[in-house]
Amino acid sequence: MPEATDVRVFRERPVSFVRRSGRMSEAQERAWAELSAHYALEIPRGEAATSVRPGAAIDPARVFGRHAPLVVEIGSGQGHAIVHAAASRPDSDFLAVEVFKAGLARTMLDADRAGARNLRLAEANAPEVLEHLLPAGSVDELWIFFPDPWHKKRHTKRRLIDADFAPLVRQALRPGGVVRLATDWEDYAQQMRLVFDEAQGFTRDFAGEWAERHPGRVLTAFERKGERAGRAIRDLAYRTAGGR
Repeated sequence: MPEATDVRVFRERPVSFVRRSGRMSEAQERAWAELSAHYALEIPRGEAATSVRPGAAIDPARVFGRHAPLVVEIGSGQGHAIVHAAASRPDSDFLAVEVFKAGLARTMLDADRAGARNLRLAEANAPEVLEHLLPAGSVDELWIFFPDPWHKKRHTKRRLIDADFAPLVRQALRPGGVVRLATDWEDYAQQMRLVFDEAQGFTRDFAGEWAERHPGRVLTAFERKGERAGRAIRDLAYRTAGGR
């Protein structure tokens, strides 16, 4: 039986993921049942399963119960980076954006074990989160670490970071907010750099050819895999105008 996929049937451009059906483990099912009431945002949908309905903006202060800096990670995977950050920075709030439910369930489980109550999860397509779910100027830091490189030439149109994506990032970030990126694919790193170098409203937050490794980025399986394959890890950071 063919796998069910969430392609952008109801969207104007290809999404940056293929959302395959799959079962969660018993532990993940239990985590979702017991913990999603606290961690998972209830997101009004459009037609697609991971869509965000226009006009569905959240109020971060209401969601988290306080006013605090907000860090958003797009493509949080199993949640290793964002759970570590949330547990280490209790004075900030964190939002993990991911389309794979099993990864979000694992994130909830690890967050609960770590006592990271300052974390929320959004099962949704990232561009729609930036455009519709997050209020303009509400995000202090946006992390995009090791997005799918779609390295085959016929698939590069699926890459998340392109000229259409940068304005959505700028819209979500506060003045002086920063977007941090990392990839182990050289041509994608160059594409990311070109996109944000040319995007209106961003300036480099690094000197030289590439940024230093962000100290808040924990070593994950994706990074280890790239290193084992002999690929260099490239970091980038861009700041929006109007503050620091």
